[in-house]
Amino acid sequence: MTRIQPEDQENGQDAFEPLTAEQVAELRRHQPLISVWRVIGVQALLGLLVSSLVWLVSGRVAAVYSALYGSLAVIAPAALFARGLTGQVASVNVGAAVFGFFLWEMVKIGLTVAMLFAAPRLVSDLSWPAMLVGLVVTIKVYWVALGFRKVFYPINRTNKEERTNVC
Repeated sequence: MTRIQPEDQENGQDAFEPLTAEQVAELRRHQPLISVWRVIGVQALLGLLVSSLVWLVSGRVAAVYSALYGSLAVIAPAALFARGLTGQVASVNVGAAVFGFFLWEMVKIGLTVAMLFAAPRLVSDLSWPAMLVGLVVTIKVYWVALGFRKVFYPINRTNKEERTNVC
């Protein structure tokens, strides 16, 4: 099998240059990390908004509780996941951080599935469509956070010349 090399690489060698400290600082200034707690807060607000819309559309209290429970099935495990990742154990070394990520992700998935299985017993007169709408809308906040990074973590510009270069 013949392997075709990319045009920008000569003799099959990678042209990788590590960033300098100044370049890293500039990159972090222009692309800051998204706060996990801010995303969870937006999830909670959207859960309340969806529940209010369910109240306006259906007028049934059971449907409102179902939508709230669907949102809670995303928010509670996500908060536990965020708490686990921001602990001191995750910052010990890279291996502990990777292990912690996978461990807390499995806990998050397990808790979400357990909450969904427990829903018929915990919410009287459960409305599955309302619960799934609350669940899906709350889950989609992750994608919105990635797409609208500036909304979730606005950049504070301090220099006057930087303010004039705003896109």
